[in-house]
Amino acid sequence: MIRPMTIEDIEKVLDIFNDAIINTTAAYHVEPQTLEEKRQWFLAKQKVNDPMFVYEENGEVIGFVTYSQFRPYEGYKYSMEHSVYVDKNHHGKGIGKILLQKIIDEAKIRGVKTLIAVIDSENIGSIKMHEKFGFYFAGRLKNVGYKFDKWLDIVYYQLDIE
Repeated sequence: MIRPMTIEDIEKVLDIFNDAIINTTAAYHVEPQTLEEKRQWFLAKQKVNDPMFVYEENGEVIGFVTYSQFRPYEGYKYSMEHSVYVDKNHHGKGIGKILLQKIIDEAKIRGVKTLIAVIDSENIGSIKMHEKFGFYFAGRLKNVGYKFDKWLDIVYYQLDIE
């Protein structure tokens, strides 16, 4: 059910991500991405060997997970910020948990020291999911996003990988 993402998956990954852009504060983008933008995202991540996985059910991609270096400086090479997205029609099935476990396992294999989640402060479902995996609250930035005519806070959750 979980496999490496391929360029052929980009259209469905884009659909999932654009739905989050349009309808939620899970992503602070305000305009949907284009297929070409998502292809370039994929190729850039592939070039630096960032892990990218999809969750597939009955031949359909219904979720994805990835991480990339937290900041673009050499000193951050062991700290990764991850993203987990699940198709809105498949929320509540535990797919996000399966994907999160996959990226944690991959981080361990690759020698990552810490995983960082940057979460909208009102996304209680994501916060609770991360806490179940041992992520702990590492900080809050107030009024750093603006979407849907309101100011938004982000919270950082961190997992130290042994």
